[in-house]
Amino acid sequence: MLSLSRPVGTLLLLNISNTAQSEGPSASHDMHRQAVALEFRGATKQYPGAAAPAVDHLTLEVPAGDICVLVGPSGCGKTTAMRMVNRMLELTDGDILLDGRSVRERDETELRREIGYVIQNVGLFPHRTVGDNIATVPRLLGWDKRRTRERVDEMLDLIGLERELGGRYPAQLSGGQRQRVGVARALACDPPLMLMDEPFGAIDPINRERLQNEFLRLQAQLRKTVVFVTHDIDEAIKMGDRIAVMREGGHLAQYAPPAELLMSPASPFVEDFVGADRALKRLALQRVSDVKLLDAPSERTDGLPVFGPDDSLRDALSEMLAHETPRAPVVDGDGRVVGILSIEALAHALAAEHG
Repeated sequence: MLSLSRPVGTLLLLNISNTAQSEGPSASHDMHRQAVALEFRGATKQYPGAAAPAVDHLTLEVPAGDICVLVGPSGCGKTTAMRMVNRMLELTDGDILLDGRSVRERDETELRREIGYVIQNVGLFPHRTVGDNIATVPRLLGWDKRRTRERVDEMLDLIGLERELGGRYPAQLSGGQRQRVGVARALACDPPLMLMDEPFGAIDPINRERLQNEFLRLQAQLRKTVVFVTHDIDEAIKMGDRIAVMREGGHLAQYAPPAELLMSPASPFVEDFVGADRALKRLALQRVSDVKLLDAPSERTDGLPVFGPDDSLRDALSEMLAHETPRAPVVDGDGRVVGILSIEALAHALAAEHG
């Protein structure tokens, strides 16, 4: 049984491991575990002596393969809710179901072997190399050396780090690189569910955006079920398939896809939390390919920002304003100009969203 007095590193080891012991060292590392559905059923946490619950009857469902973002002000219970999933905090009342089975019925260690866990400050072992950090759980599970080494190389490739970096120590990496290694360690045993507690919160804005994009790329490839905690509504809108806005007292204020949240806030609290610029935020969910482009009179792109079909309209608007241009070319994957994005098209999209 786990004790919460154990070091954070020990908790991470047991939280990021998911491969069943019955698979043994000979199990194929190519085996991909399917994402699982997660359900909160009136999940409640009240600490002894507290006048009110930290999380109060939280009820929501996360479909398999979706990213659910828990967002809200400090003290709203979002991290508490997430930590009840892997029983780092025990439920006071209600239940949480993982793949239809109550977490209360599961052995803690067995449960945590099915859940990847990434935290803000990474928690890498400073005296171990990057490769050894990634290999921690596979070794605990008895994987042989060849299989473990192959998995480490696979993870380094997956997160976009050179394999040579596997021989370095965490202190020799940048903050963004260390955070990538933390994600790789959590993914090493292919968990069907991942918990991410403000994983990019301590990173500078430029690298934070890169890490967000990198994780979304990985998610598109791996399709894990993810519970992602943040206090940043912009990050929630970018990362989430569904967003759970929580308010003080551990109450769920609204649970909806980002577009619905921005267009139809359920209460004044949600409207205020999302912000007055929610129409602009909505543009971040739309792509250049979603609007009507003008015909391209030429293929000249000199001095102009250039966009691809998958670029967001919000980024396009920002770049066009920065370059003081009412037109910008859109190119395909081969660099050919396929149309012209206009400020008029962006204004029409913005007006439609506002309306």
